Amino acid sequence: MIRRIDEVIKKIYFMNILDKIVADKRKEVELKKSIIPVSQYEASVLFERNTNSMAQALKNSDSGIIAEFKRRSPSKESINQNANVGQVAKGYENAGVCGMSVLTDIKYFGGSIEDLVLARSSVNLPLLRKEFIISEYQIIEAKAYGADVILLIAAILTKQEIKTYSELAKSLGLDVLLEVHNEEELHKSIMPSLDMLGVNNRNLKTFEVSLETSKTLSKLIPDDFVKVSESGISSIDAIKELKPFGYEGFLIGENFMKTDNPGKSAIEFIKNLQN
Repeated sequence: MIRRIDEVIKKIYFMNILDKIVADKRKEVELKKSIIPVSQYEASVLFERNTNSMAQALKNSDSGIIAEFKRRSPSKESINQNANVGQVAKGYENAGVCGMSVLTDIKYFGGSIEDLVLARSSVNLPLLRKEFIISEYQIIEAKAYGADVILLIAAILTKQEIKTYSELAKSLGLDVLLEVHNEEELHKSIMPSLDMLGVNNRNLKTFEVSLETSKTLSKLIPDDFVKVSESGISSIDAIKELKPFGYEGFLIGENFMKTDNPGKSAIEFIKNLQN
C-alpha cells in the first residue's frame, strides 16, 4: 500500500515537472539577460567558429551514437556527480561517437553552460547543447559557448516558436534537433529549418519508456530528416531493433554516465555494436 502511494506521488510530481522547469528557466533567462547582453556573446571568440554538423556525422556513421554528459536528473538525484566533463568528452571522442550531448541546466540536471565550453576546449566532436530553450537568447549563448547543435523540445514550444528558433539557429550555422514525444507534437513541428527529428521514448505523463514510440512515429517522419531515438537506448539490441525503422542516431545518457569511466564504456559498447 505504501509503495502504491509513493508511485502515485511520483507520477503527480513528474506530470508537473516540465511546467516547473520551464517556469524556472524563464526566470533564469531573464536574469541572465539583465547581466550579459547579446552583444557580449556575439563578440566572443567561439561565436565566429565554423560548426561541425551532427546530422552529417550521423549520416556517415555505422554506430550513430550520441553520448551524453549528465550528472543527475529529476528522476535520479545522482548519476555521476564527480565526472570531469573534459575527460569524459575525450573518452567519448576516442570511442568514436558521432557527437556529445551536454546538459547545461543547473537546477534539475546539475549541469552548466561552462560544461559546454570545457567540452569544446577538449574535443572537436559535434556538441549538442541539451537545454530547455524558451528564448532566442539561449541560442545565441549556445553558439558563443561552442555548441554545434541545439535541442528544441516540441512539448514546451508553439509551432511559431519552433520556426523562429530553428531559423535563427540555422542562420548561426547550428544544426537543430527537434524532440517529440507523440504524433501531435510531430505534426506541428515538421519544417525545413530542422536537421534531425528526435523521438523521446519516455512518456512525459507516466515516465515509462517504450521503444514502440520510436517505431510508431518513424513512419510519419519524412526522409529529409535524420531520425534520432532518445531514452531507453541502453542495449545493442535496442539499436539493432530500431535501425530497420530508419533511425541513424541514438542518444545514450545514463548507460555510460553511471559507470566509473564513461569513455571506456562507450568504447566497449561501440566495439560490440560493430561486431
